[in-house]
Amino acid sequence: MQNTVQKSQDVIDEVERTKWKRTFQTLAKDWRLYVLLIPVLVFLICFKYVPIYGILTGFKWGGSTSELYNPEWCGAEWLSYIFFGNGSSDFWRAFRNTFVNSMYGLIIGFPIPIFLALLFSEVKVLGYRSFLQVCAYLPHFVSTVVVTSIITLWCSGPTARISGSGIIYSALNAMGSLAGDGSSVLTHPRYFRPIYQVSGIWEGAGYGSIVYFAAIIAISPTSYEAARIDGATKMQQIRYVTFPGMAPTLTIMLIMRVGHILNVGYEKIILLIGDSPTAWETGDVISTLVYRMSGRGGVQGVQVIEQMGIVADLFNSIIAMILVLGSNAISRRVSSTSLF
Repeated sequence: MQNTVQKSQDVIDEVERTKWKRTFQTLAKDWRLYVLLIPVLVFLICFKYVPIYGILTGFKWGGSTSELYNPEWCGAEWLSYIFFGNGSSDFWRAFRNTFVNSMYGLIIGFPIPIFLALLFSEVKVLGYRSFLQVCAYLPHFVSTVVVTSIITLWCSGPTARISGSGIIYSALNAMGSLAGDGSSVLTHPRYFRPIYQVSGIWEGAGYGSIVYFAAIIAISPTSYEAARIDGATKMQQIRYVTFPGMAPTLTIMLIMRVGHILNVGYEKIILLIGDSPTAWETGDVISTLVYRMSGRGGVQGVQVIEQMGIVADLFNSIIAMILVLGSNAISRRVSSTSLF
């Protein structure tokens, strides 16, 4: 018994002693792959890690990032200002809109790519399936400017500088859902969220189904054959074969989606809303608030200073990190699949 323990310890010591030697041998063997990683590492360091140092500006006095090296610290002054000060109403409105818009996108938008992938997997004619997939993927590659321009034209009222009214305005006006003031549908706060969500699903659902379709076709056909022999219907095959086979992919994608729940881009919202003050009631999110706080948009009633935008964006990132860690921990506890 003692000899066995001694041999085991000798093996462990040998492994530890030759660890760096084996590491360098692996690097030398696959050095071409590691060379390809160099541009990615340079990009991450320059554009992801170096800018983190600028977060310090949010805890110093001054009116711009030129105060990065200002030795005068202000502590949580700007954080207190946006949470409880004069800028709190705009911040909490943007935070609420960000969360609500993202939750709508998660609840409504997340299942639709899965549903599309299931439909594509049931189309057995390859040519027809490829045509449908291309049609579904195409909106993802259309420029955001083009998409927002089309939506703006469809939502424009008779007072807009185009001939006639858009089809969405005309339909809502015919149903008596508009006040009839002739302004664009996008200026009405209650219509902005549905338009934003539907257009987002139209843009991303087809492209998002690629991952789920790949997970479906990776499931062994013998599993479906065994289910059919046991008398399973098509819905039962989807429930007991397809969904369990897709479970790891669904879990990973859901965790990643939860991590982006507060990451709503400002480009599309600003292009849709323009300079309409009424639409900000439901359209203003944290990213648009940070954009306007940085001095590019001119916030009305809020002191335009970059420090507030920095701490607001930092708060957004911290909440997103907590959501990712929490969802990953829950997934690891209830299942054997997790992101890390």
